[in-house]
Amino acid sequence: MAEGVMRRARARGRAPPAPACAGGRRGSGRPDRGRGRSRAAFPRTAYPPIPWPAMTRKPPASPPRSRPAFRRRAGRWLLGLALLLALAGAGHTLLWRLVEQRLEDGFQAWAEARRAEGWRIAHGTPRRGGWPMAAALTLPAPRAAAPGGTEWQAESLTLRVPLLRPGTLQAEPEGRQSLRLGGATLPFAADRMLATLPLAAGAMPDHADLSAAQLRIGAGAEGVAVEAAAARLARQPRAGEGEAALTLSLTAEELTLPVATPLGRTLRGATLEVALTGPLPDPRPWPARAAQWRDAGGTLEVRALTLRADEVAASAAATLALDAALQPRGAGTLRITGAPLLLEALGRAGMVPERTATLARGLLPLLSRPDPETGQPSLEVAVTLENRTLSAARLPLARLPALVLPP
Repeated sequence: MAEGVMRRARARGRAPPAPACAGGRRGSGRPDRGRGRSRAAFPRTAYPPIPWPAMTRKPPASPPRSRPAFRRRAGRWLLGLALLLALAGAGHTLLWRLVEQRLEDGFQAWAEARRAEGWRIAHGTPRRGGWPMAAALTLPAPRAAAPGGTEWQAESLTLRVPLLRPGTLQAEPEGRQSLRLGGATLPFAADRMLATLPLAAGAMPDHADLSAAQLRIGAGAEGVAVEAAAARLARQPRAGEGEAALTLSLTAEELTLPVATPLGRTLRGATLEVALTGPLPDPRPWPARAAQWRDAGGTLEVRALTLRADEVAASAAATLALDAALQPRGAGTLRITGAPLLLEALGRAGMVPERTATLARGLLPLLSRPDPETGQPSLEVAVTLENRTLSAARLPLARLPALVLPP
């Protein structure tokens, strides 16, 4: 049988298998696989051999990006960004020109409307500017005179509309200015003065804010210097009887007076808040306006008036009206903190007799009450104004000059 197997193997071109007992275990009758067998006993497979470096080498990395292609892509990005910036700049310039033209047209329309009402409006040749953040119109030598003798003028006035706030108008006068009320002229100037008011198509603004730095009121040594000041004016044209038609709030810091007072020439601060109640009078001469306002029940409410000079402070509140002769009259309260210091200063200045000052020193501790805010002793007295006489605690203090209204 073994010889037949060997003959068949030779006929197929293969090496004959080893005898079953060759290299086998004794008594097992089985050949020992893998032992004593030649390499020719294993047939060749059809798979190609795998080289050993292929089993351990990592796959090749992707080829680096082509530098010319990267440059072309970056160039496209830069070109797109440049086009975007160019479009934004063109749009910004177009918007600026549009706002600038609307500002100039709006001012001309306002001036023509005021001239139709009897105002006198004059100025030099307007100059445009303000690019890129605002549209500005500069008017050299502006002058505005209202019927009734009220006139304002300045060296220059710049009207400005910020592009980020197109609903706000800023007016910045520069140089020396003057305000004339009737026959009195008040010159003033400031290092910087700015008025801000809202823009409303076809309507007057309902409020305006004013700020000033290094304000000088008056001429030369007779003027008042204010380090910083701020004011807000609000109006309500449809106000009825008992309602506030106009409100004014004013704050000032570090005021230097033209003459020395018993407390010195410097006031640390001053505030004023007033409200004009009753309907606003029609445009007519001042005496007729005042009579109409008085007959309609109009009053002037001094809601808060404060003065601070070092350790002495005073605050007042009053309600004023006009009498039959168109002179102010009213009543209110006056509160003084640091009254003993004020009394001593008045005595040194010779404004209070020594006998009166001695009597007042004994009465002040009895009349003083702790201030609800600071806790310091404060003196509160009632003040009245009647027939141009100012009185405190029913004691006449001063005789005021007559109020003369412009024609």
